[in-house]
Amino acid sequence: MKQIGATQSDYELAQAVARGTIASIGDLYERHRPKVYSVCLRMTGNTSEAEDLTQEIFIQLLGKAGSFRGESQFSTWLYRFTINHVLMYFRKLTRRNQRFPCLVDQVEASGSKMSLGPQLLDRLAIDTAVAKLPSGCRSVFVKFDVEGYNHEEIAGIIGCSVGNSKSQLHKARRKLRKLLSPGLQRFSRST
Repeated sequence: MKQIGATQSDYELAQAVARGTIASIGDLYERHRPKVYSVCLRMTGNTSEAEDLTQEIFIQLLGKAGSFRGESQFSTWLYRFTINHVLMYFRKLTRRNQRFPCLVDQVEASGSKMSLGPQLLDRLAIDTAVAKLPSGCRSVFVKFDVEGYNHEEIAGIIGCSVGNSKSQLHKARRKLRKLLSPGLQRFSRST
């Protein structure tokens, strides 16, 4: 069965899932799980939440695959599907926290807050630097270096040329080096 799925396009697999061929979801999962997980991880910042959300997305895909019409790349459609699913997760979480604020207080009181270790400080510095990038550079950088999309996919998602995607990535990396260089120099001296 894997041999057949390997030669089928994403559209063919999605249509097979929509017709009830549940085995085809496995091929879609193998092809797209790393990118879906990456998006979930980037949005949540939590590996266990990202893993759970990735599983939920592919379970939801069983019922929603038929809505993919093939008008864009499947990866673009799945990216949007993933973003929407994670946003719905955040909305539900916010509503739950508003309805049961005592649970949030109990978690905070239990001392489960993370200490500000060096890794967290580095992450904050990188996130701050990325946030300072112009929106075009930032979106291409995140899609390429964080989420793992290639330039052709990014061009399809953003609606630009492949060359523009490459140029924006180059600019983003150059600006990040400048923004992070004092911290990197400090780090290299201490090691």
